[in-house]
Amino acid sequence: MHDERAANLLGATALAVADLVLEGTRQRVGVSASGAAALVILSTAPGVSVTELGRRIGLSQPAAARMVDSLEGSGLVRRRPGQGREVAVHLTPGGRATSRKLLATRGAGLGEVLETLDAGEQEALAGLLGKLLTGLYARNRNAHQLCRLCDRESCVRGAPCPVGQAERGQT
Repeated sequence: MHDERAANLLGATALAVADLVLEGTRQRVGVSASGAAALVILSTAPGVSVTELGRRIGLSQPAAARMVDSLEGSGLVRRRPGQGREVAVHLTPGGRATSRKLLATRGAGLGEVLETLDAGEQEALAGLLGKLLTGLYARNRNAHQLCRLCDRESCVRGAPCPVGQAERGQT
């Protein structure tokens, strides 16, 4: 059983935060939500195939190919031959810069949201969010999709990543 009010507040907060992050992304770096996720993923996993990139974002292969076409047309990624028939996707220098700008924009917006809370409340919230992410991982078992817009460096600073721990069965 769950508290209906808590569930409603969580839903409203999740949507408001998602809107804030995605709008900042569109305004500052001019890419779609899936394009933003692709840039972040490629910054830590260069050379994944178009199909794998789509899987990590939650797109079908045709949709992933269209997204890569768009990013390639903007000069942010380039395709290279991969293993066998695969096509590997890599960031261009402009794509790397855009990925860094994207994560900085995301971080600034989320930081503004957290300023409402004092340090103790932020620490308590971090613990609760880690617990929620562990539960979300248990439901969908796709760490790549859950973390598609994560700033991996900040996630592991001071504590292990809760999704990574869940994926390794360490929870």
